[in-house]
Amino acid sequence: MNDSFSLKGRVIVVTGATGVLGEAFVKSLSDAGAKLVLIGRNREIAETRVCEIKNAGGDALALIADVLDKKQLESGLDLIMQTYGRIDGLVNGAGGNMKEAVIDPADDIFSIDIDATRKVFDLNLFGSLIPVQVFGPMMVQSGGGSIVNISSMASSQAITKVLGYSMAKAAIDNYTRWMCVELANRYGGKIRMNAIAPGFFITHQNRALLTNPDGSLTPRGQAVINNTPYRRFGEPEELCGALTWLLSDASSFVSGQTIYVDGGFSVFSGV
Repeated sequence: MNDSFSLKGRVIVVTGATGVLGEAFVKSLSDAGAKLVLIGRNREIAETRVCEIKNAGGDALALIADVLDKKQLESGLDLIMQTYGRIDGLVNGAGGNMKEAVIDPADDIFSIDIDATRKVFDLNLFGSLIPVQVFGPMMVQSGGGSIVNISSMASSQAITKVLGYSMAKAAIDNYTRWMCVELANRYGGKIRMNAIAPGFFITHQNRALLTNPDGSLTPRGQAVINNTPYRRFGEPEELCGALTWLLSDASSFVSGQTIYVDGGFSVFSGV
């Protein structure tokens, strides 16, 4: 591997590290040489993944915290500094949807569950913004670093059923661009912010929307495949090349960008 793609010795914080995509993220970043801080709400999964990383020769720390709870993250920051003394990167992987916020075709669109919609919006937007507020200053003190947010296909085009999620991911794209400019103006090229927009990957949150209990596709799942030129869902590991690149020096002049990893979904007209 070219040294510019290496993350050797860098301390990378990953939120949502106990999820399906988070598992691929932390494994690939460890393979690239990073020291990982896994943040999630499931202690058993977080500690299991830390053990797996250490057994493979890596270095990792588990932090059990809610990304919407600033005090929990601040307590985690203290432990990170005691353990590693620096932060070089942040991956805002926490996010997702909830059943109550899904709007089916038969639902009245003027009677949307506002509370559920707000919860999804907060998780996906402020669940990324708050970690930046907590960990960003230490990245500055550490000499700089890279922040990667997770966007979505729903950020730039209308995807039915997921209003709260879509609005939040559109806001993530805007936040990424806004912070790119502010970070550059204030810190030069020391702190960068970009985003990755995954296409359709099977996760715990969308599994029931895209597949039936027997593994066959739902009508929505089939529609996704029909509109993806690759004619398949993505594999979590296929996000990791872009992620490693954005966290490494190989992308040192890249900021404010949303990188699509989607099998062509975002550019296909359906014709």
